[in-house]
Amino acid sequence: MRYLITGGAGFIGSALTRQLIHQGHDVRVLDDMSRGQPERLDGTGCEIAYGDVRDPGAVTRAMQGCERVAHLAYLQGTQNFYSNPRQVIDVALRGIMNVLDACERTGCGDLLMVSSSEAYQVAPVVPTPENVPLTVPDPLNPRYSYGGGKIACELAALAWEREGILSRLVIARPHNIYGPDMGREHVIPQFCIRMNELTTKHPDGPVAFPIQGTGQETRSFCYISDGVDQLSLLLSDAPTGIWHVGAMDEHTISDVAHEVARCYGRSITIEPGSLPKGSPPRRLPDTAKITGLGYDGPKVSFADGLSTTVEWYRAYG
Repeated sequence: MRYLITGGAGFIGSALTRQLIHQGHDVRVLDDMSRGQPERLDGTGCEIAYGDVRDPGAVTRAMQGCERVAHLAYLQGTQNFYSNPRQVIDVALRGIMNVLDACERTGCGDLLMVSSSEAYQVAPVVPTPENVPLTVPDPLNPRYSYGGGKIACELAALAWEREGILSRLVIARPHNIYGPDMGREHVIPQFCIRMNELTTKHPDGPVAFPIQGTGQETRSFCYISDGVDQLSLLLSDAPTGIWHVGAMDEHTISDVAHEVARCYGRSITIEPGSLPKGSPPRRLPDTAKITGLGYDGPKVSFADGLSTTVEWYRAYG
């Protein structure tokens, strides 16, 4: 099978590329490298097409000869939601429309569209199944540029599938996939980078550790290899539909901070702070649907995955 992966030099995209090549597939990556890193693909043997997903010609050329597409190109990072909502929306809308138009032009009708848990915003049910309503609670809040963009992408892809342009559409909603080299804009790498700074300034004793919110907010976390196992299962076996990718493994932000500090051999005192407007108090996916497809659960515990991630950020963060 020949795949196109948009955003394939990103954290999840590059891991998925490696997995598919290991399974014997051919992979072409489309990435403009504005946030992706080509060295993540070193040794894979994949073909790299340098281009912006907002360029329709680049997308169509990259898709030629491919049988399946995994669309991951997007502008991520909570800070970007607030500081650069125009570009977030631009990448979302132009990107999905170019991918869908290229599917029609090239006849490639098998699409995995990677959405996000941000499509739920504040979910009405926790654990959250795939069929709860998607909302944009406040269009004046720039945070929703990201989740709103994902909702628009899902609606567009579903419209193309209903018209018969896509023979199969799988929408995946990842929940906090983490691991080494995941960037600097998510909670675990931010905590690692903060500990790097604090341990340098304060070599001994407990340290004050500032966080956003009270620390009682929760997230679920899924290690990158387990997340990619789920994505590759969806690519190969899932019928058209919407699927969670993640783990039913809920942790408070305070506990995550203490666990990161433990990896450094240090103790911390949590200093609560203000929480960005719109940040959800809890996020936990119901993963029964993908389990029913044949996924047999996470292989990497949170403690082991966190230790490996912290080790990377201590060395390279």
